Amino acid sequence: MDNNYNTTRPKLLMPEYGRHVQDMINYVVNIPDRQKRNEQIQAVVSVMGTLNPQLRDVVDFRHKLWDHVQIISDFKIDIDSPYSLPSRESVQTKPDAIPLRKDKIRAACYGRNIQNMIDLIAERPDDEVKKQMIRVIAYYMKQQYLIWNKDSVSEETIFADINMLSGGRVTVPEDVHIGAGIADSSTRKPYIPGSPQPKGQQHNGKKKNKKWKK
Repeated sequence: MDNNYNTTRPKLLMPEYGRHVQDMINYVVNIPDRQKRNEQIQAVVSVMGTLNPQLRDVVDFRHKLWDHVQIISDFKIDIDSPYSLPSRESVQTKPDAIPLRKDKIRAACYGRNIQNMIDLIAERPDDEVKKQMIRVIAYYMKQQYLIWNKDSVSEETIFADINMLSGGRVTVPEDVHIGAGIADSSTRKPYIPGSPQPKGQQHNGKKKNKKWKK
């Protein structure tokens, strides 16, 4: 009885290619003639690209395939690669851990990204661009607030949250308004200088009056 189970076979170094590819590469490793090895590995790389078409979306995917040949061979294959050979250390070295921020998010319904953007706005000098940035962030915060709370929210609440999230560094100008509720006219995207506007709208969000020819 054949007891050739996967649990008794050598470990797959890159399972996404399967055992057949690993066996083919192991076969090429043991070919004594170097020229013959180079010919055979070209065919194996072609098969690897066919079995993993998603790699074609990766920049320089053929370079990636040749690197995988080295990994699957456990860096034992001696071939003329068209690319520089990766080292075992470069492949096995773990990337540096990304430190997690431990400071508490001031308002969970907005998330850390909103908090970070408000910090950036607070550092800008007071000008028209800063006012437009405040209007846009306030509008977006209203949408995020309504995801958590389906009732309407006043703009005063959003403006107070901006002031709180900025540590008192950002005060919404008196002429900035975003309205309240879900289905009111304030849900129209605010105008940002330099951005294209939808047809039939002016910068203040009002429709243009069309003139019909008789």
